[in-house]
Amino acid sequence: MPNPDPTNGRRVSETCVLSRRSLLCGVATLGLAGPALIRDAAAQSGSGKGAPRAVPAPAGPASVKPAEPLPEPRLLVAGPGANRLKPEPAAETPVWTFDGKTSLPQLRTKLGDTVRLRVENKTDKPLSLHWHGVRNQNPMDGVGGVTQPPIAPGADFTYSFVPPDAGTFLIRPLLVGGSSEPSGRGLAGALIVEETAPPALDQDMALLMQDWRLEDSGALLPFGQVAFAAASGRLGNLVTINGKPVPEAIDIRPGSRIRLRLGNVCNARGTRIRFEGAKVYVVAVDGQPTDTFEPLRATLPFPPGTRYDLMLDMPTEVGASVSLNALVGNGLVLATFTAKGEPVTEKRPPIGPIGENKLLPAEVKLQNAVRRDIAITGGAKPDKDKPGAEPAYSGDPSRVWAINGISGAAGTAPSFTVKRGQVVVLAIRNDTAFPQALHLHGHAFRLLHPLDDGWEPYWLDTFQLLEGRIARIAFKADNPGRWVIGSTVLERFDAGFWTTFEVT
Repeated sequence: MPNPDPTNGRRVSETCVLSRRSLLCGVATLGLAGPALIRDAAAQSGSGKGAPRAVPAPAGPASVKPAEPLPEPRLLVAGPGANRLKPEPAAETPVWTFDGKTSLPQLRTKLGDTVRLRVENKTDKPLSLHWHGVRNQNPMDGVGGVTQPPIAPGADFTYSFVPPDAGTFLIRPLLVGGSSEPSGRGLAGALIVEETAPPALDQDMALLMQDWRLEDSGALLPFGQVAFAAASGRLGNLVTINGKPVPEAIDIRPGSRIRLRLGNVCNARGTRIRFEGAKVYVVAVDGQPTDTFEPLRATLPFPPGTRYDLMLDMPTEVGASVSLNALVGNGLVLATFTAKGEPVTEKRPPIGPIGENKLLPAEVKLQNAVRRDIAITGGAKPDKDKPGAEPAYSGDPSRVWAINGISGAAGTAPSFTVKRGQVVVLAIRNDTAFPQALHLHGHAFRLLHPLDDGWEPYWLDTFQLLEGRIARIAFKADNPGRWVIGSTVLERFDAGFWTTFEVT
């Protein structure tokens, strides 16, 4: 049943949702490119090789300014490495890294600039990188087996696109049947697209939460376990921030104003996060700016794939601290911010909105929307005769999950097709025994109220739906291509929890 939102009079569903003044139901576990970019994608299709440099456009009339050449791609090498995740005498953990560094890459660019990245795959498994949350050109979305051929071991692929929106986005491995292992071995990162007029700050930092499933020796637990895929996913037993075991200790000048970009790049772990020691304000959700609000009880739901942009002012007293905690078990400190050094004396106005994204519609007109139902089924089932026993699964290990009765696989037809510009409303029903975190590719959506009489005041691309619940989302299908809707728990994605739709 719907519950009233006491802070703003809106009604919200029993899905895991945010509101302008509160965030509810956190679960503790759980085409904007030109022809040159299209040539890049076409040159690589089916080959796994890097694209040649774009050929300059023919010279036009003297009055026409020639197109600027694309920047040389930055090289990003995925390959084997080692990370000290457990203290000695345990051995270092064999992991996969980008550019040989255990710290996660944080790529920064300005709104309007072209991102060009040549990814070399030096691992022994196929790879592709999804730009999670970017409303991308379809061939650059990075879903191996759907929008591009996977990058074979020893091959490379050049991603080239212009992000349409400023915001905080994630880099996650994503390919049909092979996403969990590269993620679980450590491959992840952030793409930060800075506004043309960013807010006044003293520090802007990103913190990415990962977890790892380790043996006592420090080695990674083997991958491909159906029991994980059919249940809660590969929940780790050690948590890191930006590749280092928690807690991360950060010194900040007293009185500093901080923009904190949080991203969950865990394979499966969803949690709630809580702040202590300072007032924290949400200024963007899933990369999209929102009206500024203070989270209810300073707590936010944090399923895999979710991002928050937060702003806070550090205490002015030297030695005072602010902590970021995950509500796992008795609580886990992810990071501490300690006021050290010379105080910041510059006076600033109260924290407020960072702007708005005028590329997104001011309203989503639902009257003539295309409406489709999506039913999520599968996974382990509880044994009614054994109360308290762990749910079990005994079916096909490659088709553990299904959407509308069909498990995602290469070559599967789209669930539906719409014309560009149409509004789409999806009624998503979770008929499984687990909360489900889902991601809509290529678009941002509104979470609708139960009676289609309004929507929550923020844009999302990722959300969590509790077991046995129904949620409705609405979006304008304004990005042509074939797009994925799928689980952000990567073992579930590998075991069929995804489908596609096509915008023509």
